[in-house]
Amino acid sequence: MIRSMTGFASAKGAYGSFQWNWELRGVNAKGLDMRLRAPDWLEGLEAALRAEIGKAVSRGNVTLSLRLARIEAGAEVSLNRAALSSVLDALGEVEAEAARRKIPLAPSRATDLIALRGVMEVGSGDEDPAPLVTQLKAEFPALLESFVEMRETEGRALEEILRDQLSRIATLTTKAAELAEARRPQMAATLRANLARVLENADGAEPDRVAQELALLSVKADVTEEIDRLGAHVDAARALLDQGGAVGRKLDFLMQEFNREANTLCSKAQNAELTAAGLDLKALIDQMREQVQNVE
Repeated sequence: MIRSMTGFASAKGAYGSFQWNWELRGVNAKGLDMRLRAPDWLEGLEAALRAEIGKAVSRGNVTLSLRLARIEAGAEVSLNRAALSSVLDALGEVEAEAARRKIPLAPSRATDLIALRGVMEVGSGDEDPAPLVTQLKAEFPALLESFVEMRETEGRALEEILRDQLSRIATLTTKAAELAEARRPQMAATLRANLARVLENADGAEPDRVAQELALLSVKADVTEEIDRLGAHVDAARALLDQGGAVGRKLDFLMQEFNREANTLCSKAQNAELTAAGLDLKALIDQMREQVQNVE
């Protein structure tokens, strides 16, 4: 089974005087890019979460957000004036640039500003954060499992699409082979005409050079190799889907090979129907490549 790189999971929890919200999101990427947002004072948490994600996910842009709030009555809440000043300075620059470009912006609200990370600080007093970190670590695997399950669900749907596209590519490849066979009389006549032109201008030419020219004419008209390779690529792609796991990179490379053979087929076609089949192949390969971009 393959996985999609798209996924989402969220969860809520509470422990002692704290409550929190988790959000875990994933989109496609060339490699594994993790972006974690968690309170800095929870020592050791981020490293542990990175390790867990790295074990479960091999590719994708993964963003984890942990929003933590203290719910104890009377907890000390203070305004970080330095952080607020930086936010207001940045906001002023944004509004000035928007005004210069005549881009309307909605009025900023105080609630939006204090919700930004670092502007408001909840005092944790002398409370040891270690038990809280332990609790968060214990809850994270369930969130990660939910995230992976969604990627697997998306992957199953993606696999159906890819297998259907491979079947259509195989059908078009068979059609191209039939068209190539049907055009043989036409190509034989064209080759004879080209051969005659070569021989007419071969006086005084070296026999090896004449043989090379004749061979080149033959190669330019033969699409057998391209059709065979397209069939082999279909088999290879199906084998990767059967294998499952993190095969996205290999599938992406294979799509480049598909595209290369389809391009060469079109350039060698010298026949309207075969060219049309080659263009249909190219369009379908492009569609499949877009889907492959989401495979882990």
